[in-house]
Amino acid sequence: MKIDTIACQPIAGQKPGTSGLRKKTRVFMEPGYLENFIQSVFNAIDGAEGKCFVVGGDGRYFNRQAIQTILKMAAANGAAKVIVGQNGLLSTPAASNLIRKNKTNGGLILSASHNPGGIDEDFGVKYNVSNGGPAPEGVTEAIYDQTCSLSEYKIADAPMVDLASIGESKMGDMTIQVVDPVKDYKELMASLFDFVHIRNLFAGGFTMVFDAMHAVTGPYAKAILEGALGAPEGTVINATPSEDFGGGHPDPNPVWAKSLMDLMMSANAPCFGAASDGDGDRNMIIGRHAYVTPSDSLALLAANAHYAPAYRDGLSGIARSMPTSAACDRVAAKMHIGIYETPTGWKFFGNLLDADKVTICGEESAGTGSNHVREKDGLWAVLLWLNILAERREPVKDILLDHWMTFGRDYYSRYDYEAIPTDAANNLIDGLRAQLDSLPGKSFAGLAVTKADEFAYNDPVDGSVSTGQGLRVWFEGGARTVFRLSGTGTEGATLRVYLEQYVDSHGDHSLDPQVALKGVVAAMLELTDLANSIGRSEPNVIT
Repeated sequence: MKIDTIACQPIAGQKPGTSGLRKKTRVFMEPGYLENFIQSVFNAIDGAEGKCFVVGGDGRYFNRQAIQTILKMAAANGAAKVIVGQNGLLSTPAASNLIRKNKTNGGLILSASHNPGGIDEDFGVKYNVSNGGPAPEGVTEAIYDQTCSLSEYKIADAPMVDLASIGESKMGDMTIQVVDPVKDYKELMASLFDFVHIRNLFAGGFTMVFDAMHAVTGPYAKAILEGALGAPEGTVINATPSEDFGGGHPDPNPVWAKSLMDLMMSANAPCFGAASDGDGDRNMIIGRHAYVTPSDSLALLAANAHYAPAYRDGLSGIARSMPTSAACDRVAAKMHIGIYETPTGWKFFGNLLDADKVTICGEESAGTGSNHVREKDGLWAVLLWLNILAERREPVKDILLDHWMTFGRDYYSRYDYEAIPTDAANNLIDGLRAQLDSLPGKSFAGLAVTKADEFAYNDPVDGSVSTGQGLRVWFEGGARTVFRLSGTGTEGATLRVYLEQYVDSHGDHSLDPQVALKGVVAAMLELTDLANSIGRSEPNVIT
């Protein structure tokens, strides 16, 4: 096998964000762009010599071509083995499972998650470490440092690999194992949940719609829901992965999954509705006439996890990202277990999970998961909900109401202001940061500020510190707002504003969230003067 060493120059802007490097697909297709980043990854982990990796992605445009390049580079850099999903497909949680099950050195996951796909849309690559989780900040910083000084990369002059056929082949001395992307993940789910009880739920007439959004979870959901669990054919819709996600936006929220929302709020609604995103790590849960916010879903899953065999002995703790509502904090307090607040990004949960400080984790952006892998897992969340429903035999709406009667309700919403000028976004955040110390005691739209800070995280396991993780402002009466610039966009800046209003167990839990949040929204708008600061009076997306 001939190995070519190609001279190159550093490429600006290859700094991994919240979850890997994301850019427009055409950028990744530029000569040397992907190659520079992959070589930087290998260099940052002290080379690929003798190591084993998992490689796969969500099937978006450029996925298969990128995998061929990665395989040639892995071989040229001396890797011993690469495990690849058939046709290049692997959901992110399935990839995490394969890394852990096969004890590989890590994996390369090709996805831009919930971002649109296509030649004019988004692509991404992230490196996961040996525990199956996203690379921690120390590793991503080392990768970025390499991108700033790279002078050459290595690539094998080898033929294309047949990714359609399951089995083993060789590229020089490197073994390439193409595997069924669903098999191992399906076995893992069967070990966590009571499949017999869930089968009986469907056999008793329980109805469901799962919208795979033309993304990677389609084959997984078909095999598990309609196969192993006996749900009727057609339960899984939009089940065939598409390079452009059927022309849609594979983000499971009420805006981009509107047709499912409309169905679940109609007179013909099935008992249960769910959706997942581009790479299968996010989820949306909807009962008949009852949308479950991600923050509430995390709290409800934690409070009811004991109904599933894997969690029958209880939870060691719960972790949530800082912007996620405090709903799960109240569950942890009642259970007398630890609660951990981390920065946004699943990588921050890895140490807590490895140290067995927590069992279940969640983010407000529709990501929930547990210690079974080191990624958030959309289909896992759906199956845990099904296991709970099979045990409780109550509608989702009633389970929600019962939870709020016990713990109170955290009315919650996220406003996304997308593709705004980067300078304007940075100026807004810098201006708010400068005011933080002087805000307590001031009032905005009739709400007095009680506390304000910039979130920093001290990892209780390894002592690492992460600063600059979002601005927080608390108001009297249980209200809070959080400001963050997202690390997942590829164009301009995305400002995320998180709004929360707590109502205790004796309060009114029946309000529309936007009505309940009216006061804190008004206070946020007066505090920031958004219309003048970023030129936007309304968010692009409200979830």
